[in-house]
Amino acid sequence: MNPEQVNCAVDCANGCILGDRCPNKEYQNKAANFIKDTPLNKMLEMAEIARMKKMSEPPKWVIPDEI
Repeated sequence: MNPEQVNCAVDCANGCILGDRCPNKEYQNKAANFIKDTPLNKMLEMAEIARMKKMSEPPKWVIPDEI
């Protein structure tokens, strides 16, 4: 399979299908290192900060083109 023809967001939803030929290998290593080196309490704290930031934003209204 050609790496340029793979839509990673769809085709790799259950795991990378390209293996060593994956163009996102660099990001996989960074994510693995982050998970390995960051304590769970720190990750939960980061998630809570992001959640509170999201909740404090004003609502975003989506107006459809066809009414």
